Amino acid sequence: MKRPVGFGIFEFSVLSGLRAAQLSRGCTPRVDSGIHKLAIVAQMEVAEGKVLRVVPDLAVVLAAVAEAEAELAPV
Repeated sequence: MKRPVGFGIFEFSVLSGLRAAQLSRGCTPRVDSGIHKLAIVAQMEVAEGKVLRVVPDLAVVLAAVAEAEAELAPV
């Protein structure tokens, strides 16, 4: 299966695995699944660009972590 341009093998594998987990929980496939197993369907979806990767904004993540740490700090 050909990976999309800009995807490394690790990123393709992780994203496909996450999508396969969604499919196993009952999400609707975005490609014709036919007789394929869920892992293959997930790889097909990622390869065809039907599943997008979202890269979180680092500043937002760090702010959320700081807020959570502040809530957990002893008074």
